[in-house]
Amino acid sequence: MTQQKAGTGRFPPSSPDHQETETDMKSYDVIIIGGGPSGIITGLTAIKQNKTASMLMIKEEAKGLVPCGIPYVFHDLDDIAQNAMGPKPFVDAGGEVLVDTVTEVDVTGKTLRTETGTEFTYGKLVFATGSVPTVPTFIKGYDLDGVEYIKKSYSYIEQLKKKADALHDIVIIGGGFIGAEVAEQFARHTDKRVTLVEAEPHCLYRAFSADFAALADEALTGASVNVVTGTKVVEILGDGGSVTGVKLSNGKTVKAELVISAIGYRPCTDLAAKAGLTINRHGAIQVDNYLRTTAKDVFAVGDCAATTGFITGRTDNIMLASTATAEARVLGCNLTTIRLLRNFAGTLSVFSTEINNKAFASAGAIEQSAREADVDYVIGSFEDVDRHPGTLPGAQKLKVKLIVSPGNGAIIGGEIYGGKSAGEMINTVSLAIQKSVTVYELISFQIGTHPLLTTAPTKYALIKAAENAINEIQARNA
Repeated sequence: MTQQKAGTGRFPPSSPDHQETETDMKSYDVIIIGGGPSGIITGLTAIKQNKTASMLMIKEEAKGLVPCGIPYVFHDLDDIAQNAMGPKPFVDAGGEVLVDTVTEVDVTGKTLRTETGTEFTYGKLVFATGSVPTVPTFIKGYDLDGVEYIKKSYSYIEQLKKKADALHDIVIIGGGFIGAEVAEQFARHTDKRVTLVEAEPHCLYRAFSADFAALADEALTGASVNVVTGTKVVEILGDGGSVTGVKLSNGKTVKAELVISAIGYRPCTDLAAKAGLTINRHGAIQVDNYLRTTAKDVFAVGDCAATTGFITGRTDNIMLASTATAEARVLGCNLTTIRLLRNFAGTLSVFSTEINNKAFASAGAIEQSAREADVDYVIGSFEDVDRHPGTLPGAQKLKVKLIVSPGNGAIIGGEIYGGKSAGEMINTVSLAIQKSVTVYELISFQIGTHPLLTTAPTKYALIKAAENAINEIQARNA
């Protein structure tokens, strides 16, 4: 890592950020704290826009993981190394990386200190510190040996996999995306008995309306997972300090050698709070539309940064790599000067997963979130198969639901269940929501179809769902 003197001219001459100073501190135009997807993409994009700027990324572990690929380490991937992710593109572009932990940030003096005692000055600082699993301190026995988490840490997951490989009775608390995916992966091992406990009426209930979420329960059950919904874990049982089982709110107990808590993540913002940045009620760093924090020349991006719902307009905390990298591309372009207007009104929450060879995808508002935010809506649904004719090999049931504003017909949400095509079809719905496409426009959507790839052109599922939404609007107005 080369030492830079402040005032190298790497920032535009009009910038007041880099005045010549006498200091022994290492100085960089941009320092990024965190080496996950948001940090890497912010840095890589910023380098492309500011080719002479000096940039440093400080990350806590040398090796990183693809966050969304972590569940598949437990079965589908042969080795954890197959899910490795690192900052090589950032380094290849000219950035520098330091493996260390930042312990203190002075936003007034524009300096920071690391665990090893190294000090730096910066022109611009980016918090890309990500998120950490929520610890269920409200459950008795949460601190027993054998209670684990899905941490975004290479070394931790490597050790968890070694431990889990030797065990047979596994309980997972939480039926969101991570809990469901991990449960399915463990259940693919014929020597393991896997129970998934979810407090909501269905798994994936925060991303899908009840009818779609019920299909997720069915898919998990079909994958040999013992699914227990509408039930809470009230105590983690142990003997000699180690896990032996869990006690449920229905009075039953389930044997367990390993309990994985997957009840969500919280923004990793302790360092930001200590530095005096404003933290919102969700524990995320407050940012404006350009990801600027309340401190000058300090930004936040990814899981640690606050988000606002596109439809609901409410502050929330969406933690998705796709959201993080979308933010990072905008931030990377705008670090030194605003080049790219961020003209979208909020976060869409575009989700997708596959359970037991069934794809589930959603975007924007679902019925529960629309009701909670007092957003009026109608539904347009359609079911078919994803090939034509449906007798072709590999054809799967396809179910599409559009959530539509009855006032102007704008598409505000969508859910899709079926084969692998659902993963990209939901991205079409996402674009429609972002661009305020109406169901009246969607029915003239020009499409390409093929027997082996799509539903029939005579009954393309998205278009038919739009037609049915129009029927619902007309029935309301009759």
